[in-house]
Amino acid sequence: MNLKGLATGIGSLPHKEPEAALDLIFKYLPNIPFWPQLPKRDIREGMVAQFSEGFPFLKMAREGLFFDANYQEKDLEYFYERIINEDVDYFQISPDFALGLRKFYQRLEESDIKEVEAVKCHITGPFTFAASIKDEEGRALLHNAVFIQAILKGLIMKALWQIKIFNKFGKKIIVFIDEPYLGCFGSAYTPINREDVVKGLEELTGKIKSGNVLTGVHCCGNTDWSIFTDISTIDVINFDAYGFLDKLALYAGNLKNFLERGGILCWGIVPTQEPLDKESADLLIKRINDGIGVLTRKGLDRNLLLDRLLLSPACGLGTLGIKESEQIFRLLSEISLSLRKNP
Repeated sequence: MNLKGLATGIGSLPHKEPEAALDLIFKYLPNIPFWPQLPKRDIREGMVAQFSEGFPFLKMAREGLFFDANYQEKDLEYFYERIINEDVDYFQISPDFALGLRKFYQRLEESDIKEVEAVKCHITGPFTFAASIKDEEGRALLHNAVFIQAILKGLIMKALWQIKIFNKFGKKIIVFIDEPYLGCFGSAYTPINREDVVKGLEELTGKIKSGNVLTGVHCCGNTDWSIFTDISTIDVINFDAYGFLDKLALYAGNLKNFLERGGILCWGIVPTQEPLDKESADLLIKRINDGIGVLTRKGLDRNLLLDRLLLSPACGLGTLGIKESEQIFRLLSEISLSLRKNP
């Protein structure tokens, strides 16, 4: 399977109707389609709330997701029993929390999918997830060893459930772990250490990786990129190539080893935080070529960089308008077609 130059999305879209979102995805990203998060449709489709079902210490209210200090210990024990018994169906994501996922599955069932090279799924990463929820004393669950472990193991099961259902289509499956929180890694406001992050991501990706599954990490900010390159069970690193290529290039030695072991770089080349009126496919392709030039001068192999290159927006599109989202996907499609014809 040749993924070279193919494009996919990150997760969220601004649509309220999943059919319209899927029309956009299959029109512009037919080779690696993904199921869309639709946070404007329902608060339960937010990137943390969407994966919260089944966690006994989390509750949804009209105001959003919160920590339930009155959870029952027996419920937590049952939660772990389901994990030990590998009951992935217990951890399924219901239509109320991910209507786009169910409609995506139906679209794959009803469509001619010969163009589809891979199906992209995603979960919110454990560090972003745990940093987003505070306990009854106002501390992020990131600081509680019991809950961070439960979150990590529950998210593994969420990923395995997706792999189970999408295996039906006989396509390569790519699972992205969305970790925007790690864009703050290394600052005084990010009280986690490298060892804990590596250990957590090693466990997560090690559990879900198999012969037909590629694991990826999406981080839309700057971070210690060696965390991802040094984990052998991470196949794809998705970075904001529009805003942070110079920061990534500082890790050229790590990237060289990553590519040589089969790793893939997914270039988030179309900006999601900048006006698009001054951008074109040609200008963004030039950015990619300039970036490849920078990395080549630092010792990376040009052919490997081209062969192991995927494309995406810089981040999710859930906060943008529908018109902007279509413009971003159209640019992605044009860049992809050009790179595949004229590498």
